[in-house]
Amino acid sequence: MSLANREEEVIEDIAGGEFERRPVPQSKLKGWKSFLGMYAGEHAAGTEFMIGPLFLTAGVSAFDLIIGLLLGNLLAVLSWRFLTAEIAVQNRLTLYYQLEKICGKKLVTGYNLANGILFCFLAGSMITVSATAVGIPFDMEMPKLTDTMPNGATWIIIVIVVGAVISLIASKGYDTVSKAANWMSPVIVLAFLACGIVALRQLNVSSFADFWAIWGEGSEPFPGQIKYTFWHVVIWSWFANAAMHIGMSDLSVFRFAKKASSGWMTAAGMYVGHYMAWIAAALLYAVYLKSPEALSFINNGEAPPVAPGPLANNAIGIFGIIAVVLAGWTTANPTIYRAGLAFQAIVPKLSTFWVTIIAGTVATIAGLFPAFAMKLLGFVALYGFILAPFGAVIVFEHFFAKRAGISKNYAEKAGISFNMAVFLAWLISFGLFYFISLQFGVFLSFVTLPAWLLCGLLFLVLSKRMQKKTTDL
Repeated sequence: MSLANREEEVIEDIAGGEFERRPVPQSKLKGWKSFLGMYAGEHAAGTEFMIGPLFLTAGVSAFDLIIGLLLGNLLAVLSWRFLTAEIAVQNRLTLYYQLEKICGKKLVTGYNLANGILFCFLAGSMITVSATAVGIPFDMEMPKLTDTMPNGATWIIIVIVVGAVISLIASKGYDTVSKAANWMSPVIVLAFLACGIVALRQLNVSSFADFWAIWGEGSEPFPGQIKYTFWHVVIWSWFANAAMHIGMSDLSVFRFAKKASSGWMTAAGMYVGHYMAWIAAALLYAVYLKSPEALSFINNGEAPPVAPGPLANNAIGIFGIIAVVLAGWTTANPTIYRAGLAFQAIVPKLSTFWVTIIAGTVATIAGLFPAFAMKLLGFVALYGFILAPFGAVIVFEHFFAKRAGISKNYAEKAGISFNMAVFLAWLISFGLFYFISLQFGVFLSFVTLPAWLLCGLLFLVLSKRMQKKTTDL
């Protein structure tokens, strides 16, 4: 599950960076095969090595994990197909340009800032993932599940070196990043498959009943984790990429599609990466939990560490170490690059090189703190919760503007740089449901859809009121 390399992959790799501020012409449209390969490759990445094991730390049962992921990923595919792809092929605009038309440049600048910071934190967690593999030859102490601070000088040095290398490569431009990622993706997918097969053998699985029994009825969550039920798995996996589908970020991808039916190709990413890869990574952790080291943690009432490097190394040796490094690299690199672009929109006088270095520095500092990786389930939920409501503004305007009696692309038509209706709709929906989540302990992914719906409805109501006032003046 890479949250960062969609827009630039299509713009730079397919279209050469054209059409950022105008609809994609007919001659540049792509068939479904282009999207099949892209989504299949990008969703088997560094995040998958963390997410699979983290499901086990939340005490999921076999039914909750296997069936819950089937349903949740299906809902994600349907969101891409019938919302994102549908709107994209009708308008053929990037997310940022479409938001600018509705919200105004100043409000989009705020969106870019939030996007850039969140991308840096995500990249930092992937630097952490790669560091767990690089640190193996140095006998580095791996961060524990409950660690928030760096655990020693070796950890700090390795994270800084890994972060510096990733940042420098990202600063060379997206062409280099995307070409390398395209070569590495098949290797990473193969590594996940091999890890899953080897882990099954290590667990002595010889039948589906044995496989089902690995998780059985589930368990109590590890210290510091919350218990995941069937609905936690369904809703979390649906909204793991909320910013990309209901948040409309992938408008920038599907604007190149000949038909909206290309949205079905996201299933390749969901069921290769968010199903096979997550379960394979979970199996690696299941093997580790039976080891004397893990049992000693459990017997002492501590949570065993989740360190992708050693887990993959235990299954497939040096190939596993390489795969973890590459998986973290192919996620962090485009994430840092895209964060740099978001920052450049705010300070356009800075070169792409320097804004990428700045983003890489922030990401590296974040990578020093294991909490970003160890709390990845919660961070991904927060990421989608913050950004997805902006997509509701686009969706509700597209489908309901005429019925609600409001003007489309109002900021552009009225010549305003800050559409207060959009800002208030987002602020009220975000504030209300984030308060509910904190005050009543509601799982954040459970309130993502209500916040999205409320934001869309408030946008229509407030837009009608504000546009009427402007017309009356």
